Amino acid sequence: MNSNVSSRVHIGEVIRNAVVFNPASRQDLRMNSDILETVSRFFSLLRERQIEYVLVGGIALLQYVEGRNTEDIDLIMTVATLEHLPELRIETRDADFARTRFEDLKVDVLLTSNPLFDQVRKHHTTSKRFVEHDIPCATVEGLVLLKLYALPSLYRQGNFARVGLYENDISTLIYAHKPSLTPLLADLSRYLNETDMAQVGQIVDEIQLRISRFEERK
Repeated sequence: MNSNVSSRVHIGEVIRNAVVFNPASRQDLRMNSDILETVSRFFSLLRERQIEYVLVGGIALLQYVEGRNTEDIDLIMTVATLEHLPELRIETRDADFARTRFEDLKVDVLLTSNPLFDQVRKHHTTSKRFVEHDIPCATVEGLVLLKLYALPSLYRQGNFARVGLYENDISTLIYAHKPSLTPLLADLSRYLNETDMAQVGQIVDEIQLRISRFEERK
């Protein structure tokens, strides 16, 4: 693990700080005093029910690199698991994603009906210790796969801000942990079309070039 990364991430504090410092979320400030308990209850519920899930997204990223604030918890789950967890109030849902809430806590669910998400769940998961609990968490390789997979769609949506965040996350993970990219790209090619894979390959080449320039100037 990067020596600059805390060995024990406090999920509740990360989410509380994200809400406090986001002016757009000031309407949610009432949850600040309760969010630590809410997060703890949520993960206790998952443990008590023996729910199978994988933590991904910004919270998982903090196990590997210094990351940005995030107000959401992102999990990979099966459709059946989601449907048998009535405490998660579904706000929107499509074939691959569900946006839900546990009380006032935002929980985004990546559904394993998407084969790439299922691949990460099965093959790119490890256990990480957080303040709240030991939690099944995506590996560096799993996070890189998920973020690379999302980029072509984000480009098509014209979501410049999110593209920048994702590319920075990928760059930081690659620089800090140097995962083997050739097998990851081969894996990803099973889930993206040729055009999207060409775009992803170009992005990875640009990231590697930036890292090389950075290392030369150190």
